[in-house]
Amino acid sequence: MKIVFLEEFGKAIIPEKVRPRLRQYLFKAGIIDVPYKSFGALFYMSVLLAITLFFYYAYPLLIKSFSGFGLFFFSFISGLAIASAIMIFAFFVIYAYLDIKIFNRTSQMEEILQEFLKFVSENLKGGMPFEKALWSAIKPEFGILATEVRLAAKKVITGQDIEDAIREFTDKYDSPILKRSFNLISEGLRGGGEIAEIIDRVVENIGETKRLKREMATTNMTYVIFITFVVIVIAPGLFALSYQLLTVLEKFIGKLGPSQVATGISLPLTMSSISIKPHDFITFSRYALVITSAFASMIVSMIRKGSIKAGVMYIPIFIVSSLLMYTLFMFILTSVFGSLILI
Repeated sequence: MKIVFLEEFGKAIIPEKVRPRLRQYLFKAGIIDVPYKSFGALFYMSVLLAITLFFYYAYPLLIKSFSGFGLFFFSFISGLAIASAIMIFAFFVIYAYLDIKIFNRTSQMEEILQEFLKFVSENLKGGMPFEKALWSAIKPEFGILATEVRLAAKKVITGQDIEDAIREFTDKYDSPILKRSFNLISEGLRGGGEIAEIIDRVVENIGETKRLKREMATTNMTYVIFITFVVIVIAPGLFALSYQLLTVLEKFIGKLGPSQVATGISLPLTMSSISIKPHDFITFSRYALVITSAFASMIVSMIRKGSIKAGVMYIPIFIVSSLLMYTLFMFILTSVFGSLILI
């Protein structure tokens, strides 16, 4: 007898209407079977985490404010809200991971498509029919593209129309290059044209597209350098300098009051204590740097790669670099301003 019903719980939290689309979505990410056990384990962990957070944070606050039925009602509502928030966050993280994985698989296919079509063209020029030329071009070095084309070729062998098999393959992925390339090939097959010549033109078109993308990335490199320098160097330096000015001003105001009382001199201006605490400013600075770095990395990714998904790796690099520079500037400026004596 099973102690924990991981697979059963995994299937229970996923509606039957959603399962076919989920299976298709996971297949795009290279996952053949739906991991119901993993979803069940995620459910158990979410419930356990929700219970822990409820009794550690929510319940001590509720017991101070409510009693009796009110305590029971709001405990139920808060527990349900915590569990729902954890589940939503977990599924959002999983979705983001799968979406990036699908994007990376698509990018890999786009990168290798030109070489693959060259092999297909050479096979066609050698006298092979298109189906056999497509099958013979499948090689291990083509990776994901070889796997997808092999599936399409198997469908053709089992009797499916080649145009339908190609359409099913290209519709699986959000790739204009794949769709445009194979649509041109399908139109050539439908029209009875010279397929090898059409594929050669498609190969040239893909090469030209890649060249233009590289030129655009090179042209915009100045913006990338500027944004990177501002986020990693300028912003941390300014925040660190602002903190030092805040501490200096706080010391100045602290010494100005007693000096006025001792000398009996009344100045035409009144300076009260600063409401912003240095510790709060440091916390604000770090949060601001994290948010700024995240958005700046997305902008850099859009400029260099044309997509935010392609530059997800930039986000932790930017955040860590800006925080390290902030710590370094704080250490240097604290050493400089620490020796400053205000009279």
